[in-house]
Amino acid sequence: MSPVNGLSQLLLEVRACTACAAQLPHAPRPVLQAHAAARLLVAAQAPGRRVHETGIPFNDVSGERLRQWLGLSREVFYDARQVALVPMAFCFPGPGRGGDLPPPPACAQRWRQPLLDALPRVQLTLVIGRHALAWHCPQAARSSLAGVVRDSARRWPDLIVLPHPSPRNNRWLARHPWFEAEILPPLRERVRRVLAAAQPEDERRAA
Repeated sequence: MSPVNGLSQLLLEVRACTACAAQLPHAPRPVLQAHAAARLLVAAQAPGRRVHETGIPFNDVSGERLRQWLGLSREVFYDARQVALVPMAFCFPGPGRGGDLPPPPACAQRWRQPLLDALPRVQLTLVIGRHALAWHCPQAARSSLAGVVRDSARRWPDLIVLPHPSPRNNRWLARHPWFEAEILPPLRERVRRVLAAAQPEDERRAA
């Protein structure tokens, strides 16, 4: 089975998953985006309410800010052959105190590694949020966010840790102006270079 066909079957299974139904305040609606040709992986937390309602990843104010950070248009961001959007959990976990509930760990335990294995062309992973950080950089999970974001430059160019682009982080961004001044310009250039890399023509045509 080709990587494209293997991932297509896996995505069908993920989108039909109801394993966390008893824990959710609504019917399951897994939301993600992936293609075997993708070169950029966005590893975030879990869909919010608006994403759950629309079925489109990062289709909210957090997504608008993230696309601005990366210097990407909606067209490129939602091209699965270029950008994979694979959060730690695929269904909206419901509202909690001060924000959404954390992503159910069973989702990542069941699906994350098979999905990552099916994305062989990823050259850059953007890690967003504590739960994604604990998976991709467990040694840094207990460190301060500012320290981890700055330290992720040492992992350049394969993995970069970002604060969540949610408006709830406006205060953090205001306290750390170096993030936009020092991190975002080279990040945009790295993203541009990754997505500019040529892809085989047969993968461009594959669904």
